[in-house]
Amino acid sequence: MELSIISPALNESKNIRSFVSLIIEQCKKNKIKAEIIIVDDDSKDNSKNILKQMSLKYKNFRYFIRKTKPRDLTQSCFLGIEKSKYRNVLIMDTDLQHDPKDLNKLIHAFRTGRYDLVAGCRNLFIKNKGLSLVRQLASIIIIFTTNLLLSKKTSDPMTGFFIFKKSIYKKNNSYFGKGFKILMDLIYSSKNQLKIKDVYINFKLRKYNKSKMNFKILIYLIQFIIIKFFKRFI
Repeated sequence: MELSIISPALNESKNIRSFVSLIIEQCKKNKIKAEIIIVDDDSKDNSKNILKQMSLKYKNFRYFIRKTKPRDLTQSCFLGIEKSKYRNVLIMDTDLQHDPKDLNKLIHAFRTGRYDLVAGCRNLFIKNKGLSLVRQLASIIIIFTTNLLLSKKTSDPMTGFFIFKKSIYKKNNSYFGKGFKILMDLIYSSKNQLKIKDVYINFKLRKYNKSKMNFKILIYLIQFIIIKFFKRFI
């Protein structure tokens, strides 16, 4: 199986080396021919130097520095998809809150060939180490609202860990295109009925840096839901 693994990053210098090493290890275990692409949103820490070193160390590793303003995770993912060479794409965070070992779960489901997209879903109804209580409750409310207004496609449309056929991305051109929830943009912008499989993952506690979620991102989410809801009636 060939797979392009795309990870957006911003000031993740303390995580990059471990992330790449663990992903390569899991790809070997799962017999995946993979390329790893990190799209850095013009970090101000030591990320650029580390990325350069990693590209010299690993043949299957590439990186891009996205200097276009404003910083935006969705646009970083879009750039990575455009630069990818394989027909299957995996999106996951560089911060290691997504456990690389869970890659096996997504690959196992996707390899059956029955699904267009496999989502690594957080179980938000149990105590979650990777989320504060406020963020956990906020995620539940947003997901409930999304599934109510736009119809349920997955139990966690806000997850940043999923694998899909690149043709899904290529077939659409009506993306919202901003914010942090690229999965929502992919599935609710798709003109076709997608076959989606949910698998539950471990969402780990972040060791370094802090979450990029903020009020501006929340506003983008609300805008997205409103726009997609009313477009259904046009």
